[in-house]
Amino acid sequence: MKCRILTTAIFVLLAAISALSQTDRPPFASYKGVSIGIPIENARAILGNPKEIVEKQDFYLFSENESMQVFYEDGKTVTAIMVTFVGVIDTAPSAKDVFGEEVAANEDGSFFKMVRYPKAGFWISYSHAATADKMINIAMQKIN
Repeated sequence: MKCRILTTAIFVLLAAISALSQTDRPPFASYKGVSIGIPIENARAILGNPKEIVEKQDFYLFSENESMQVFYEDGKTVTAIMVTFVGVIDTAPSAKDVFGEEVAANEDGSFFKMVRYPKAGFWISYSHAATADKMINIAMQKIN
């Protein structure tokens, strides 16, 4: 009996550690090789020339359905990323790709989820709009 209780306690502890590690290490930590904290020069080397450069922000247009904004501070490091898919959203990462689990949709098919990953130093949000022009936004931002 004591062995069974101890085994059960070990399984519960392992499950708790597994859940904690999922919060510590997000399954989705970069997009197209760009992640929070990398130098902006590296991001530009990976992504190529931005379509538009605005103060502390680069805008990339990969197709008529996919765009990306890269935000940076002091011209040095990436502090936020916003990826948008519009219309044809088949190439967008799923919520399961981003969070490691499915996200329950509202009655209209839309959903939103945000998770903070303090040890990784950023949060991620996923928004799926169920409008006629389907849209998915994935945002990552440094936690100050």
